[in-house]
Amino acid sequence: MKPKLVLILLLILPGSWAENINQVFAKKARQAQPQKIQGSNVHLNNLQVCMEQAWEVSWSMFFNDRTQQFYDYLSSYEKGQGLNHLPTSNEVDEQYPNYQGYDTGMEDCMISAGVMLCMIIDKYMVNNDNNLKNYAYAVFQGIKLSATVHGSPGFLARCVCVEDQKSIYINSSRDQYTHVVYGLWHYFHSPLCDDKTKKEIGEILSEIADRMKRNVTPENNYDFLRADGTHDTRGISKMWNVKGHEAARLPMIYAAAWNTTGNIEYFDLYREYIKPAINQSLKIEEGQPTYALLQMQSSIELLLSLEEDSTLKNKMGIIMESLVHMAEKRTVNANKRAQMLDLTMVGSDWRTGEGLNPKGEYRKVWYCIRESGEAALVQLMSQKSSFSKEQKELLSLAITRLDYEHVSSSGIFYLQGAYWRARRLGIL
Repeated sequence: MKPKLVLILLLILPGSWAENINQVFAKKARQAQPQKIQGSNVHLNNLQVCMEQAWEVSWSMFFNDRTQQFYDYLSSYEKGQGLNHLPTSNEVDEQYPNYQGYDTGMEDCMISAGVMLCMIIDKYMVNNDNNLKNYAYAVFQGIKLSATVHGSPGFLARCVCVEDQKSIYINSSRDQYTHVVYGLWHYFHSPLCDDKTKKEIGEILSEIADRMKRNVTPENNYDFLRADGTHDTRGISKMWNVKGHEAARLPMIYAAAWNTTGNIEYFDLYREYIKPAINQSLKIEEGQPTYALLQMQSSIELLLSLEEDSTLKNKMGIIMESLVHMAEKRTVNANKRAQMLDLTMVGSDWRTGEGLNPKGEYRKVWYCIRESGEAALVQLMSQKSSFSKEQKELLSLAITRLDYEHVSSSGIFYLQGAYWRARRLGIL
């Protein structure tokens, strides 16, 4: 389709703009299936085609326009059937099968929102496509829903139920907060964000920071608490006196709130926690999952961008470099596992099958795709590191080996994130 024709279509789209745009992308993707890599230009074209396919699938299969959120996996490749496994409002209201919504496909919407928001910004910085403003705003609306629908100030629900657009699981996690705060902060400072949305971002981050100030206390064991005010029994809402890879999350939240609102109270809280957090972060525990490395890198990158103390900045640089070296190994291992897995495998309904159960076979497929993107992103966030030829090849392989008409893992969000960050940096 010629660019001028696409532009005309975009200008006359009705309210269901996302669906129509996806149809355009889908047609373009079908017209240009990936070719064998025979040179740098062919290689780049091949990656671009794959990324167009991944983009179309992300919005047409994983995204729900009623909640404006991306869900975790597909249980069918039939159009309109992929998210049929998601919990009903009655199941969510009963907190079934658990307080987190684990294994159901409703556990990581906010993590995905942060990843997709940053990816859209990077994509815009490469191609200057103003239509991406609509996409970024849609992701923001999904975040806003998770932050407000429950009426518990500063609480960030993992996902919102598609059926009624209001029911939530009451147990969130610091992981959800990390990606959302990181994504909102980047969105705030991007050309895609208008003044009205910047004000809303400041309000959301203020409520999150206020919740942390109010609840993250010794009396609560530093827990920001569930949506109903009860304690998190799993420890995933604990924000202080945590492991090294988690220590920077709390000052990151205060720093982002200060930077987007100018409220000096948040600055003082940021300064209170930053030194002990960075000193603890220097001790990264071995064996942490790759998603934890990405979250740690995100929190350190945000803090480094705002910090003025040279000693702290040097320490942050050391931390980021350490994470890069760890991530390089994770990329290699994910590639080895991918060769032994059926990456076209579809997820099952959690009621009758394994869903995203960590002990199930599908989880291996789902996370292998995601880990390749996570590990690449960890490396691409570090300003000092070079992205080696081997790492470029591994990222390219992770992208091009997938059949995007038969991929059921939200891991494709991370692959897109890594690709567009690499393009923005001039690496691919």
